[in-house]
Parts: sequence; C-alpha cells; structure tokens
Amino acid sequence: MNDRINSSNNVINTTNSTTPQDLGLQFLEMVRFGLCDTDDDDESPTELNTINSSGGFLFVATDKLSIKYTNVNLHDHDVGVIQANKPAPVKRLVYYFEIHVKNAGAKGQIAIGFTTDRFKVRRQPGWEPNSCGYHGDDGLLYRGVGKKEPFGPTYTSDDTVGAGINYASGELFFTKNGIVVGAVEKDIKGPLFPTIAVHSQNEEVQVNFGQKPFAFDLKVLEAQERMKQQATVEKLSLPSNVSYRIVRSYLEHYGYEDTLRAFDMACESTVPPICITQETASDNMYALNQRRTLRQLIRKGEIDAALGKLNEWYPQIVQDEKSATSLLLHCQKFIELVRVGALKEAVKFGRNHLAKFYDLPGFQDLVQDTVALLAYERPQESPVGYLLEDKQREILADAVNAMVLSTNPNVKDLQSCLHPYLERLLRQLTACCLVRRSFNGDEGEAFQLDRVFDSSKNVSANA
Repeated sequence: MNDRINSSNNVINTTNSTTPQDLGLQFLEMVRFGLCDTDDDDESPTELNTINSSGGFLFVATDKLSIKYTNVNLHDHDVGVIQANKPAPVKRLVYYFEIHVKNAGAKGQIAIGFTTDRFKVRRQPGWEPNSCGYHGDDGLLYRGVGKKEPFGPTYTSDDTVGAGINYASGELFFTKNGIVVGAVEKDIKGPLFPTIAVHSQNEEVQVNFGQKPFAFDLKVLEAQERMKQQATVEKLSLPSNVSYRIVRSYLEHYGYEDTLRAFDMACESTVPPICITQETASDNMYALNQRRTLRQLIRKGEIDAALGKLNEWYPQIVQDEKSATSLLLHCQKFIELVRVGALKEAVKFGRNHLAKFYDLPGFQDLVQDTVALLAYERPQESPVGYLLEDKQREILADAVNAMVLSTNPNVKDLQSCLHPYLERLLRQLTACCLVRRSFNGDEGEAFQLDRVFDSSKNVSANA
C-alpha cells in the first residue's frame, strides 16, 4: 500500500470528473513519479568549512574533521571558530553531530553549538545573536549577547559532546558522553550550521557528522519522539463500527478476499461483536474473486496469464489499445521479459505490440523508458531501473483493479474506483500535515504516508 501513495508531496488530484477510459491515466502518473527523487531529506554536513573560518587561530587537518588551536589567546575575539560545510538538514525528525575532545588545552575553552550563516566567525557560538553554544570551561549555555545560563557539567579531554536539533519538540539539545545534558527552546530562525570553537593553546577536537557511530544513541531519541506522536494518536477514539467499515472498504477495494474473510471473522469475535450486515457490503465487493486473481498474477509478473483472464472476463479493458491501462499492461509485459533476460523476445514484442503506443499523445515517455532497458548491461542500476521494481507491478495491479471496478453498472462515482475511503482520509491527513508543517517554516520530518503503512506492508502483500 505504501507504493500506492508515494509521498506526502505527491497527492494526486482526483476531484475532476473522470471517464472509465481515463482511469489508467491516474496510475500512469504514478509510474512517471518513479523517476522523481522521493527523498525528502536535505543533504547533511559532511566536513568542516575551511573557507569561512577564523583560520588564523586554528589548524584544520586534511580530513577536514579535526581542528586544533594554534595561537595564544590574548583577547576575547582570538577564537578559532569553524562551521560545517552545510547547514543542518531540516526535513527530518532530529539532526545531531558530535565532537570528541582530544585535548582540552590550556583552558578548555571549547564550545559546540549552532550558528546562522550571518554569524561572525571570530566569536564563540552563543556570544552573538542567532547563535547558541554549550561551553566546556564553565558548563554554561550561551544564547546571544549577554545571555548565559547554568546548563550542564563542564567537559574536558577524552569527553565526547554532542549537539542536536529536535524538530519534533522544537528544541536544541546537548549531550555529554552519550547522555542528554539538557534542552532549550529553538528560538533561532533560518538554516543552522553546526559550529565548533577552540580558544586556548593546544585545544584539539575531532568532529563526527555521522561518518562513524555516535556515543549518543540517536535512534532511541527518535523512537521516543515517534512514541509520543503515536500516544497522541491513540488518545483519539472512533466508534468500532466506523473504523471497521473504513478498513473493510479498503480490503474490498483492492480485492484482498482472504484477508477480508479473516477480518470479518475476527470482528465477529470481538466483545461486543461488530454486527456484519448486508448493508455493510459496498459496490467494492463487485468481482472480488476475479480482482484478487488478477492482482496475484500481476504481482508475480505473470502478465500473459493476466491478459488471458482479462480477455476472458473484461475484454473491453484490453481491447482498447489507446488506453493508459492497456499501455501499462504491454509495458509490464516487456519489462518482465527484460527481467528474466529474454531480450530477443522483448525486442520482438516491442516491435509488434509496444511500438503502436509511441505515437499516442502522452505515452511516448513511458514507451521510451521501457525500451531503454535494453540499452543497459545492468538495467537495474540504470536511470530507468525504477521500472524493474516491484512497485511498478503494484501500480499496474491497481490500475487493472480500478478498471474492473469501473465496469460495475451500479457504480455512480468513478472516483470511488480509484481510492477507497481509507486512502481518501489519509490524503486529507497528508494535506493537513503539510499545511501545519509550513507554519513551522517547513522544518521537521515530512509526513509520509508510505512510512505510516510500513507496518501493514507485509499483511497486504500476503493477502
């Protein structure tokens, strides 16, 4: 199911009226989406920025991950400060980095924190506006000119100190030797750069941007934040019959007949039992067994068998050689031949059956990508390798399922053939989450429906 709704940023508009011949176009767009980069994460910092730093007061090793104070500090501004080469990514739940203090030097005036791109790299992080720093010599947290507060313990040689941004809670947090020291409100706007400072002779630190394991268990923090979110969701309650109908309609829609039967049996045994009446069944029960068979064949890559069943049961679907569904079926047949290495057969099939779609408006790009699989020795690793992924079978199975549902003479709204109520609700949830995230400066982990469905992926795949 997570492949049906690719991303929270890819909500297909299905509000306009749609004819049966056009239903496959919705799924054709989902195939095209396979070319897009669905990673909603920004690039993370990888090294220190040797161009924009107070170079006269520190030495940066050739790996651009280690710094050492090489001067004698006579003034407050004799600080060796350096930022990361990129700002902290904002489209994630938490960002974090660490430093290991190899040598605390003469005074241990080391600092770690975050600064903006306007920060003056001659001052400790936290000594200027729009910056925050946890300082090793006094354990104080500095958050702008004249703003300092007791925060945590001091740190010195052999200590590992970390700084992070918890976008879920809207806080900056700091750690020492794998333990959270404390957190403060993230009141700095704009992109934030991981920043390190050294300020006395022989101070030396090594930076870890994730190229090796952290001392702090970041996954535990992320799990805790997701548990908080889940706990909030679980506080919401729905009448059992409402949630039952929503889940049942989903199973009906996609033809998961065996799972539907097991679901009904489980609901009968609940206390109190959920009443299953004839009114509960919807138009999505139409051709349930046939739709299940077609889905299973397509998922296995048995396109010839699926085409045979369609010709027997619903010839109007495959005989329309100008429809998007027919195109998807023929493309998948070609793809399956390439998948098993039957390249000569693929060439013959392409000439005899696939070429006729090339001249149809809107179909050329998919035909080109499909045929391009032949040009690569290892097509899985090619730019068109997305076509060989299992999700393309799933998209085709959904397209065929929608077309079969559209043949039901009792269907009044063709949009119901595209998406069950559950997906419509989740699409609305996606839109709401995107708006809410925009109010927070587009910071924080993007809401992705595929992540929500990960836990149910195996259940639906075995249905």
